[in-house]
Amino acid sequence: MMAGVTPPPEDPPVRRRRRTPAGPARAAGPPPSPAVAAARVLVQALAALGVRDVVLAPGSRSAPLAYALADAALPDDERPAGAPALRLHVRIDERDAGFLALGLAKASVHAGERGPSPARPVAVVTTSGTAVANLHPAVLEAHHAGLPLVLLTADRPHELRGTGANQTTEQPQMFASAVRLVVDVPAPGGLPGEDRDLRRTVSRALAAATGARTGDPGPVHLNLAFRDPLVPGAEPWPVPAEAGLSQVTTRAQPAEHVAAATGALPLVVDLVDDAGDDRARAPRRARGAVPTVVVAGDGAGPGAARLAEANGWPLLAEPSSSARQGPNAVGAYRLLLADERLGGRVGRVVVLGRPTLTRPVQALLGRPDVDVLVVAPRGADWPDAVRNASQVLLEVPSRMRQGKVGAPAGWLDAWRTADAAAQDVLDGVLDTPEDARRSRSGPRVSGWALARAVARASAPDDVLVVGASNPVRDLDLVARWDLAPLVLANRGLAGIDGTIATATGVALALPTRRVRAYLGDVTFLHDVGGLLRGPAEPSVNLQIVVANDDGGSVFATLEHGAPERAEVFERVFATPHGVDVAALCAAYGVRHTRVVDTDGLLPALAAPGTGTSVVEVRVDRAHRRSLVERLEVEVAAAVDKALSPLS
Repeated sequence: MMAGVTPPPEDPPVRRRRRTPAGPARAAGPPPSPAVAAARVLVQALAALGVRDVVLAPGSRSAPLAYALADAALPDDERPAGAPALRLHVRIDERDAGFLALGLAKASVHAGERGPSPARPVAVVTTSGTAVANLHPAVLEAHHAGLPLVLLTADRPHELRGTGANQTTEQPQMFASAVRLVVDVPAPGGLPGEDRDLRRTVSRALAAATGARTGDPGPVHLNLAFRDPLVPGAEPWPVPAEAGLSQVTTRAQPAEHVAAATGALPLVVDLVDDAGDDRARAPRRARGAVPTVVVAGDGAGPGAARLAEANGWPLLAEPSSSARQGPNAVGAYRLLLADERLGGRVGRVVVLGRPTLTRPVQALLGRPDVDVLVVAPRGADWPDAVRNASQVLLEVPSRMRQGKVGAPAGWLDAWRTADAAAQDVLDGVLDTPEDARRSRSGPRVSGWALARAVARASAPDDVLVVGASNPVRDLDLVARWDLAPLVLANRGLAGIDGTIATATGVALALPTRRVRAYLGDVTFLHDVGGLLRGPAEPSVNLQIVVANDDGGSVFATLEHGAPERAEVFERVFATPHGVDVAALCAAYGVRHTRVVDTDGLLPALAAPGTGTSVVEVRVDRAHRRSLVERLEVEVAAAVDKALSPLS
């Protein structure tokens, strides 16, 4: 060291932290997913607010909901802590998923041990894009039928909309006015208060779906945006919480109409008080012994039959009214309304439910000399297609309920006499050997003979799901029950869409009852995908009776089927298909039986067995129009003869 040079100070010693021995290496898991957490909170809220069934169609964007629902569907001893108990139903086709949910909701009215109750909401989950659009037919049916569906549609986050991102479109307004509520829920980010807000949104959606505040139940739409990651990690389920949940008091309904959950019915002020005094708007005819009939449309309820019996009025009840039974029910009413001594004398009609099946009934309701009283306990609209209702009532006035209105002497007897004569003609025509037309595939029966056999095979505890078009109209003409089975039909829009899926949902909701579906071949083919059930999905006991006339014979009895239009009728209206139904059923693993005559039909109906089965009945189409004309002529003659002594 050089003299006079001061050395630099030494650096302080470095302190090294002693490391503890490392344990086994742990793989870094994915960060907690806000989408997964939000989906779990949403599922908890649905269960807390009364949802018991959820239908899922698979997809990637909806994965957070799929994982949450898979947990919720596990047995009690396997379900994670915090996950609620729900029944999960999986279908690959969103159209069938929607109608399966609709069938579950429709049948839930009748699932209780204490009688009919309001329909229970059912949720249906889809991924984004066209998957959402495929729900539209079921949404429209639920809208017009007043059934509570909760649509949970997954979506891309807002920043990806309008950018050309894959499988992304404008989903929130897709269903327009067909939903009671639509909420576009932003993608969760894990921020404070999000869970509470989501529970509040679900509370409002369930209240709107059930009509708790409005008296107008129907579908609701929650469009749920999710960002990646979409899969759960090791994070546990959130602890169930009530923050944001609202238990909404349900608007009171007249007890008589609790079961009327299959038609959009109104909530309006009763224009007639119980005393029927001058404060009410004057009816079109004088009060007293006015010749009155009760028209019971879809969802009318058994109260329609009691009303008719209390006052001695004829009951003109459609099969899905839940009222077509008892001594006042007139089976062949649509063939009798043209008679001046019957339909011509009607001065007042009391309408319950939503009548849609026959033109003669609509003509009666549109007559200016007929006082039309529509009883409609809930909903935003009321059934009045001909715009002739003089009064729209919340409930039947007490004087009518108590049987204090009455009818002219002999009024009910005349209808009963005429109906008996008409039924004799129907039985005679349908039992005639000429009815069995020969074809290359063997003898065929008429649609009415098949409908009569189905009606006779349906016991009071059975459930009959009826397809649109001819089957429900044929049943309407020939069904006679002292005590009717539960008859359900999609009469909201009366389409053929999703009938097999609807019937499957009904069978899932009512597992202890024998469920049968009766539909035409075009309806069957339109929803043949409803037969598809994955191996992990529960089977149902469901017998499907198919009236196969190789096309759409309902048009044959309309103006399109007139002989002068025969050149174009077959291709553009009848639409023959030539499908081998047996081979189709084999492809889906469904038992198939082909019946060639009524004698073979009755044993097949009586022993449906377990699981889903199809009974195919070859039905004559070529002679339907001529048979209708024959029935009308012969019934008119028989009724005239029967009523002559009473004139």
